[in-house]
Amino acid sequence: MKQSKNGGLLKRFLPYYKKYRFILVCDLLCAALTTVCELVLPMIVRHITECATNDISALTVELILRCTLLYVVLRIIDTLANYYMASVGHIMGAKMESDMRHDFFDHLQKLSFSYYDSAKVGTLMSRITNDLFDITEFAHHGPEEIFIAGLKIVCSFIILCTVSVPLTLIVFAVMPPMILVLSLFRRRMKEGFRDSRKQIGELNSQVEDSLLGIRVVKSFAKEEYEQKKFDDGNGVFLKVKERVYKIMGGFQSCTRLFDGIMYITVVAAGAFFLRADSISAGDYVAYLMFVSTLMTSVRRIVEFTEQFQRGMTGIERFSEIMDIEPEIRDAKDASALESVRGEITFDEVSFHYSEGERDVISHLSLQVKPGESVALVGPSGGGKTTLCSLIPRFYDVSSGTVRIDGTDIKEVTLRSLRENIGMVAQDVYLFSGSIRENIAYGKEDATDEEIRAAAKLAGADEFIDALPDGYDSYVGERGIKLSGGQKQRISIARVFLKNPPILILDEATSALDNESERLVQQSLERLAKGRTTFTIAHRLTTIKNADRILVLTENGIEESGSHRELIAQGGLYSELYQLYSAD
Repeated sequence: MKQSKNGGLLKRFLPYYKKYRFILVCDLLCAALTTVCELVLPMIVRHITECATNDISALTVELILRCTLLYVVLRIIDTLANYYMASVGHIMGAKMESDMRHDFFDHLQKLSFSYYDSAKVGTLMSRITNDLFDITEFAHHGPEEIFIAGLKIVCSFIILCTVSVPLTLIVFAVMPPMILVLSLFRRRMKEGFRDSRKQIGELNSQVEDSLLGIRVVKSFAKEEYEQKKFDDGNGVFLKVKERVYKIMGGFQSCTRLFDGIMYITVVAAGAFFLRADSISAGDYVAYLMFVSTLMTSVRRIVEFTEQFQRGMTGIERFSEIMDIEPEIRDAKDASALESVRGEITFDEVSFHYSEGERDVISHLSLQVKPGESVALVGPSGGGKTTLCSLIPRFYDVSSGTVRIDGTDIKEVTLRSLRENIGMVAQDVYLFSGSIRENIAYGKEDATDEEIRAAAKLAGADEFIDALPDGYDSYVGERGIKLSGGQKQRISIARVFLKNPPILILDEATSALDNESERLVQQSLERLAKGRTTFTIAHRLTTIKNADRILVLTENGIEESGSHRELIAQGGLYSELYQLYSAD
């Protein structure tokens, strides 16, 4: 990917300040006050030194007390301004981070299945946490540090010119080569931070993969193998960090070198000007203090440069994801799908996952009546799951049209389309939380009575009531505390609560034991009653009562009919059924 320019990245980022522009203005005002307070001290010292060297009698107690009081007042202002910057300014950055995280997560929700087919969750987690935290620090300190540094440099230059223009020009002549050298390091630092962020994302992804599969790891006694994989990834990350820190070391060392050059330039050149009586002792002392303030400002810029590069890297990685366009989205004139009867039509539908790949489905036509129960069987790779995934637009057809009640599904909103479709899959996903929360996922505002009714229809109420905490029982990560049959019945209860007119059952009982299969099958039969149902079946005995069975192969729909009709034909379905019965 072509490296984005900082200007373009900042342009993407600046709109997030819009909501907080009043806080930003106040923050910069406080920054200006702290800068003024810092610049006044050398002027006070210069005035006292001038009085002491020119006419000691002018250095009265009253003058000393006035100067002291002035500085104390300025320090109080500085303290209050600094508190605002450190508290409210940081809160502004945290709010901007929150806004960006909201937009980031919202965009992730919109991305199509095809994106997640190849995306790594660990990498996305790194982007939504570490990267955005770096942006927060940059959002707060960026305008502040740039404003303070610019103000100090400009004010110092003007004040120093009033003391001695030649000496000021000599001092500031050191800055251009310093900026040139440091800018070279800055570019290398940005590359290093980008590589570092990429590698930590890979490492997070590897850790997540290993921990989610910990039962497989232990069952195969592969702990040492996983440890080696982790150590290899960790070693690569360490090498990236070593390279970054070497660059940072050179960056900071060069800064210290130029820092020293500037100081000795002031001391030596100032001494010559003092010897030539071009400046006074007070001017010399004030000059040294101003240069000290100037160098403190330069050091702050140097320290901020690391933060700046982290922030820019974070913004770049944030923008990379935000620039990915969802392949599937609502049409501009999309309308809500309402009063669904459940008639589904496939009209000359073809589909392939990527350009250049063969069609998984080719010129398939099919019409399903409202309330009809259709079972899909056939060898793996025949397109059964793909066909069902086209109905809720998890993927869009490559050609042809899918219609519900005569309306092209591309002409209706995704939300209304998917609200009218319920799915029960073989691989049940339960969210970390309670049983109640997982069932209520089918209807956010469901009452306890509705949740219990859905659980009863799914045949889940008995085992739920037997648990110590009942419906408030914690299911664990991915529902690990429940058996396969229990998880499946909760997922069925979730769909009962949703109450959709169209139902897709994707091998919902294939991973269950006989007893669990019997219980779940009874629940599924209750769920399918009166709904247009697509059932992808592995166990052929579960679809004997389907209104229509379709045998789907690479060639399309090979056979179609009821169980009895297909058995009587003695074709592919009959062979599959006999093989299954023999098993």
